Amino acid sequence: MDFKDQILQFSARVEKLSKQIHTEEATKNALIMPFIQLLGYDVFNPFEVNPEFVADLGIKKGEKVDYAIMSDGNPILLIECKHFTQDLDPHNSQLFRYFHTTNAKFALLTNGLNYRFYTDLVNTNKMDEKPFFEFNIIDIKDNEIAELKKFHKSYFNIENITNTASELKFLNQIKNSLNEEFANPSDEFVKYFTKKVYPGTITQKVLEQFKIIARKACTTFISDIISERLKTALEVENKKEEPLTSQKQIIPNKSTSEIETTEDEIIGYMIIKSILSEKVDTKRIDMRDSLSYCAILLDNNNRKPICRLYFTDKKKAVGILNENKEFIKVDIQDLDELYKHKHKFFEALKIYEK
Repeated sequence: MDFKDQILQFSARVEKLSKQIHTEEATKNALIMPFIQLLGYDVFNPFEVNPEFVADLGIKKGEKVDYAIMSDGNPILLIECKHFTQDLDPHNSQLFRYFHTTNAKFALLTNGLNYRFYTDLVNTNKMDEKPFFEFNIIDIKDNEIAELKKFHKSYFNIENITNTASELKFLNQIKNSLNEEFANPSDEFVKYFTKKVYPGTITQKVLEQFKIIARKACTTFISDIISERLKTALEVENKKEEPLTSQKQIIPNKSTSEIETTEDEIIGYMIIKSILSEKVDTKRIDMRDSLSYCAILLDNNNRKPICRLYFTDKKKAVGILNENKEFIKVDIQDLDELYKHKHKFFEALKIYEK
């Protein structure tokens, strides 16, 4: 089994185990130690993985980081762990303090689900405030697996990782910015494109009108790209399935061929994604369409629905999950009405934080 298959297998296992994890120690044992093993290190060999590694801070002695990956007696990667339900944002300062007291070039902050890798791109020996590489193990992408592989014991090379860290950091930041702009366009974003198409003076009223147009343009643009890729993929698949003789005919899969993701569903998804961005990383919000409704999911998991969009040509409704895990339908006349129900979406999200 190659590295990619091992990571994907581990990803599926994490999703199943997470419900049974209630402490930080359990997070370490069930999620983080197996992850370190996947990187090729022996978690039971202190010459490779040193638990409770001492990182004294000046006169403050006895400060310890959860794990240090070792090479030739020196730490090369510091790992600070938190319980899997904890938000990582408030905790990077702790790792920041440890970083400059050791010779480690890289640091990892994780709760067993989200992994954030740091280095010192801005100031030497001073950990950057923002990670250069991060991913969610349950929703890890192929390109992220390729980057993670660089930290495997067999491929670990400080110079190689450092050379790509800067590009990777800014690439991810630009992607996140684009994601936010597409979900909820800022005034600067809207002005930039409005100037290219609108000949008059851009007043506040004009700007508000173009915000709606810009949001629709973004979702339509994404929809077109997705449609084109699906079309290409189907053409390739159909070529693979071409009959060997003229008598053999291919019968399309009715259940999938009849599913059509509409522009309104995509816009609705982007609006809900924008709303939930106040509470959760937008990369964790996904859409999955079906014949009867379009589901908005957390972590692309069918067992973690947030709401369902029931959109037809004649009527629009949204079913929002309540604390009893029932979908309460609300009729809407306009997609912007979704913003009125933001607190209900927040309540649905809370169900998975319990």
